[in-house]
Amino acid sequence: MRIFVPAVAVMVIVGSVAGQEDAKKEMAKLEGEWSMVSGTADGYPLPEAAVKTGKRVAKDGETTINLLGKVYFKAKVTIDPARKPKAIDYAMTEGPTKGKTQLGIYDLDGDTVKFCFAAPGKDRPKEFTAEEGSGRTLSVWKRVKK
Repeated sequence: MRIFVPAVAVMVIVGSVAGQEDAKKEMAKLEGEWSMVSGTADGYPLPEAAVKTGKRVAKDGETTINLLGKVYFKAKVTIDPARKPKAIDYAMTEGPTKGKTQLGIYDLDGDTVKFCFAAPGKDRPKEFTAEEGSGRTLSVWKRVKK
């Protein structure tokens, strides 16, 4: 029994370190500049002008979203790529929900990423939908090639 407990502890630590490494690698894939392809908020499509000007810049664990040429919000980002669907949390540092946390999911496919976020204080979405009355946002972004 004494050998079993330390062995389990080592497996948990190794698994945790591996999970952190996976998250770091995945976070690096989310970094860079992205242009908005589409967006929906609470069942309503974002105005075309907002989509056309939508920019997402992610660096060093922080994301900045610009709409219509202005900073819409900034957030500290944490992810858990081991969850199904992959989980992402925004700890809002600037913008209308500053000081709150938004729970979301994401799907990264090459140079396209899709996000679905719940309103602050609401449960993490289980699917990529943002129907009217849900309070959720759904957005699709394409990596800007340099």
